Amino acid sequence: MKVYYVYILMCSDKTYYTGITSNLEKRINEHKNGKHLDSYTYKRRPIDLVYFAEFTNVDIAISTEKQIKKWSKAKKEALINNEYDKLPNLSKKKFNKS
Repeated sequence: MKVYYVYILMCSDKTYYTGITSNLEKRINEHKNGKHLDSYTYKRRPIDLVYFAEFTNVDIAISTEKQIKKWSKAKKEALINNEYDKLPNLSKKKFNKS
């Protein structure tokens, strides 16, 4: 059974990069070594792997990656820190009461 990984990297500029791969170790090394000159992480090295999740269904992995990419920094940090109880409140839209 093939395994897919959704991962989050912390870049040197304190931004997050979210990606998907079927070979986590190889892909992280590619990020660290700057294999792809045009990648988001190339000029933001060094990077650190701060989160990953395993999936056996590629469609769910892709969907999860797309979902996380849309999240705020605060919501990604709650996920990284295993603060799952904070995720619903971080998802609520703030409405301006005027």
